[in-house]
Amino acid sequence: MKKPLLSRASIWNMSVGFLGIQAGFALQNANASRILQTLGADTHQLGWFWLVAPITGMLVQPLIGHYSDITWTSLGRRKPYFLVGAILASIGLVLMPNAGLFTAILPALWVGAGMLMIMDASFNVAMEPFRALVADKLSTDQRTAGFAIQTVLIGLGAVIGSWLPKILVEWFGVSGESINNGVPDNVIYAFVFGALILMGAILWTIFTTSEYSPEELSKFEDGGDDHETVSTSNVVSTIFKDFGKMPETMKQLGLVQFCSWFALFGMWVYSTPAIAEHIYGLAANDTKSPLYQEAGNQVGYIFGIYNLVSAIFAFTLPFIAGKLGRKYTHAISLVAGGIGLISIYFITDPEMLVFPMIGVGMAWASILAMPYAMLAGSIPAHKMGIYMGIFNFFITIPQITNGIIGGPILHNIYGDHAIYALVTSGIFMLLGAVASIYVKDKDDPVFMKSI
Repeated sequence: MKKPLLSRASIWNMSVGFLGIQAGFALQNANASRILQTLGADTHQLGWFWLVAPITGMLVQPLIGHYSDITWTSLGRRKPYFLVGAILASIGLVLMPNAGLFTAILPALWVGAGMLMIMDASFNVAMEPFRALVADKLSTDQRTAGFAIQTVLIGLGAVIGSWLPKILVEWFGVSGESINNGVPDNVIYAFVFGALILMGAILWTIFTTSEYSPEELSKFEDGGDDHETVSTSNVVSTIFKDFGKMPETMKQLGLVQFCSWFALFGMWVYSTPAIAEHIYGLAANDTKSPLYQEAGNQVGYIFGIYNLVSAIFAFTLPFIAGKLGRKYTHAISLVAGGIGLISIYFITDPEMLVFPMIGVGMAWASILAMPYAMLAGSIPAHKMGIYMGIFNFFITIPQITNGIIGGPILHNIYGDHAIYALVTSGIFMLLGAVASIYVKDKDDPVFMKSI
């Protein structure tokens, strides 16, 4: 028995929560380095502070995936995790830019880093079950469209989050300058609004989306009938056992993901210092200048551009994938992203930064959709949550790797010139495109038509 086809409205409703998550995530990506530098971090130290994000993701997502697989409550299977994650992430969003208020207890820099950890752990609690929910609810025929719609809403949410600081300055006259070397008001208020958007979007999905019960899932042809009952004391051993049994397609996608997320981590961490120095002409670690805050606002703006492009490009992904296949669609998108990141080195006018973001946006749209569409058809439905969580290892490990080695390379080889970290990110994205070509995507409708 096949899963029933869902209406477009139902698919959109189940993905609205991702808009909120990504609004908060985009605020973090575009502003965390600026906040940490304002609180006292050196450029080559940024990657170390950002390590808390992938480390918490590595620990949280497989556990959340496992428990959401075996959870069933009156609220549902995945939805309890959405709600808890949203509440905790909203608290972190409000507190991080206000870290200076806690200096009587701890150094502001450490408070800011702690809030970064809370936010990212909470985003992961909410995010992983959303991936599993799409796979739970949609048949193979609708999964590419489902992940593409999810990507559209991710893009829109990220545009909102990325642009909020600049909008507050230019439209509402909120101060964008650092007072007493603190975090500017526009950044503080943007994080508060981001918390409200996050909660509202998550609640929309919770109230508009139902979930299939375990009994209903077992009736579908991809639902399986070999569900395991696992005691909580065996969670870790179960995760390692499933890790060892991961499908071949998942292993191949792991290399693609490593290259892609190594690149993304470098872009998120080093864009602000790279653009402030290379394009605005500031000295490294000159975080007190008003021009630095202008550069930070510009980074938020261009991050919004790449997310807007990703939201638009996501609409075309099902069509392109239907013609070329998912792995070739992903490869082409990563090539566009790699070229975009490398081209920043050759730009001197801040306004021209919009153009590299077109390629980055294409890559981001595909990164958020194609690997999951390829993965979903290769894993058993009753293990969807835990394997989506394990798949997160291939997102967090490259970020941890970059976080550990990126700072020393930047300081000792690149002479603290962060622009070279962006060029390195572009090269890794090109390597991910090559790796994508070798993925065996047997569940791809284009592949299935050819055999």
